[in-house]
Amino acid sequence: MANYSEPSSSISFTSSHSCVTNNGSNVSSYSIMPEPRSNLEIISLNKLSSNLGSLLIQTELDSDPSYSDAVVVVQGNDVRVHRCILGARSKFFCDLFKEKKDCFDVDGKVKYIMSEILPYGNVGYDAFVVFLSYLYTGKMKSSPVEVSTCVHGGCPHDACRPAIMFAVELMYASVIFQVPELVSLFQRRLLNFIEKALVEDVIPIVLVAFHCELTHLLTQCVHRVARSDLDDVSLEKELPQQVSQNVKLLRRKSLDVEDQPLEKSEEDKLHEKRIRQIHKALDSDDVELVKLLLTESNITLDEANALHYAVSYCDPKVVKDLLGLNKGDVNRRNGRGYTVLHVAAMRKEPSIIVCLLSKQASVLDITRDGQNAVGICKRLTRPKDYNAKTEHGQEANKDRICIELLEREIMRNSMGGDVPMLSSVMADDLNMKLLHLENRVAFARLLFPTEAKLAMDLAIGSNGNLNEVDLNETPSAQHKRIISRIESLSKTVEMGRRFFPHCSEVLDKFMLDDLPDLFYLEKGTEEEQVIKRSRFVELKEDVQRAFTKDKAERPSILSHGVKNRSRKYS
Repeated sequence: MANYSEPSSSISFTSSHSCVTNNGSNVSSYSIMPEPRSNLEIISLNKLSSNLGSLLIQTELDSDPSYSDAVVVVQGNDVRVHRCILGARSKFFCDLFKEKKDCFDVDGKVKYIMSEILPYGNVGYDAFVVFLSYLYTGKMKSSPVEVSTCVHGGCPHDACRPAIMFAVELMYASVIFQVPELVSLFQRRLLNFIEKALVEDVIPIVLVAFHCELTHLLTQCVHRVARSDLDDVSLEKELPQQVSQNVKLLRRKSLDVEDQPLEKSEEDKLHEKRIRQIHKALDSDDVELVKLLLTESNITLDEANALHYAVSYCDPKVVKDLLGLNKGDVNRRNGRGYTVLHVAAMRKEPSIIVCLLSKQASVLDITRDGQNAVGICKRLTRPKDYNAKTEHGQEANKDRICIELLEREIMRNSMGGDVPMLSSVMADDLNMKLLHLENRVAFARLLFPTEAKLAMDLAIGSNGNLNEVDLNETPSAQHKRIISRIESLSKTVEMGRRFFPHCSEVLDKFMLDDLPDLFYLEKGTEEEQVIKRSRFVELKEDVQRAFTKDKAERPSILSHGVKNRSRKYS
């Protein structure tokens, strides 16, 4: 294991050069004016640092700087660098540039992919820019607030997850790129986090300490985890095997001899074995096997904390199917006092949160340290992610969606139940009603794809499906199918109104104000008719493109109604 010690400075601002006079006495060559020399060195070094810093800034701003000779792609961003500087400052980059491994030439510049040159860990764009700034200037910039703090208003940001993760990324960069003075700096910073942070937030520090062979840091982390209430399942799932074993060993040693547990009975061993079988079945995405195991044994989902486990580690579809068994309590607390929704807030997956809320998961329950689900989610979210803007038709930011879903549900509960649904102007005729719903859902998927998918997946899963039309069906079967489609689409709209009221307001206004006007293309002056037809053609093309993409992912009859309506008014 590598031990990094605090490096001594390689720069000295004083001089002790001496010369020998004719009479043999030693006289310092700078003894007459030592102070001006010292000031000159400081000024020169600051000037050099500033010039090199400007070089890096100009490289970022200039679209095609002729003096940069390499590009490092980090999280989709091209970072232009100068190999002579990086090679001189880092042995890792010096060796990398010599080998030209995993790189290719583009426009005369050598390009490297960050994820391909890292042996382990992750270094994000913002952390890499801060690290580069140090290599160029020799000065450490302060951590950018938008990526090293959270959006929780009451958090001091001294040990929240974004602060820890940013320091962890910089530690990975310092170790992998072999800059020992920064390793010492960030090791001290991470040590300061250990006692202040929640134990789940210490896990990233454990991983960087383990992979980077930081013995002292890892030892402190192991002792912190051993003193916590983190259960054995979490230890095994989230920590390297060696570290997990060390934590368990430390816990056993910390017990007094008289407190040592007796040998487990055969019944207890069988109970644990069945719980592990349920967890393994969930790991295999096999909910049917889980159902079979529950039938064949006296273990319940709650005893196995199966919902907590699935929400933490399984695919969202598995969570949805498991909830569909209706055999678990969504408000049950695990050994650490977390409800299933608390765990979902830590994962920040909108589809899982929506499924739990639809199953009446309580958004007001708090943890032992006084945090509710939205508070947990906010402590994990960076301002950069929360404030990221997305245009209509683009994938929305999951971090913001999760927070808004939970905040909206709190508001809904404080109002004493469901928020009243807006009435829609629809004809009594089933086909016209169906067309209205199809168009509304179609435009929802066009303008708000992430939100619409969440609402639709939940509605389809709980209220039928949306299959292709069978042209040979009987009139009674056709009527039944139309009713089923209307129910599914209505459920989708209902879910959208509940969880995404702002998006629904936009769609309501569009459907009531803009869309009907487009369908009366023959009204108005010739100029107005031209504008209407032009806008309608644009909308029709956008919808057609959206449905072409949707049909590639999942067959759907939604396009049928919109196409018919488009042809009707073309």
